Amino acid sequence: MLQFQILSGKQAGFLWNARRFPVRIGRGAGSDLQVEEDGVWDEHARVDLKPGEGFVMAVHPGALLSVNQSPVETIRLRNGDIITVGSARIAFRLSQTKQRGLKLRELFVWLTIAGITVGQLVLIGWLLR
Repeated sequence: MLQFQILSGKQAGFLWNARRFPVRIGRGAGSDLQVEEDGVWDEHARVDLKPGEGFVMAVHPGALLSVNQSPVETIRLRNGDIITVGSARIAFRLSQTKQRGLKLRELFVWLTIAGITVGQLVLIGWLLR
């Protein structure tokens, strides 16, 4: 559903997929996304899915956080936002979707086209007699 990718620091390149909410971001063992960088609190921020609003990030009281280089306390996150937590930069993205296999449908369509073509050839042969 959602991806968080750490862009800077010791964990640069780490990609984490959120599958349930709320998502707790911090350094502590209870955090869903653990960020081991300077300036990151044990419980730094939290992302909730709120119906009608989308993904909302709330910062723990007293903690500092910025989204797209603007300090925030609460913000609705959008695809591509860059979150700065302590000295770490994290990209917020919608995760890639997996397309369902369409082989059976495609086979049915091609067989239908082949059947119609054969039917037309038979009809043309019958009309030319």
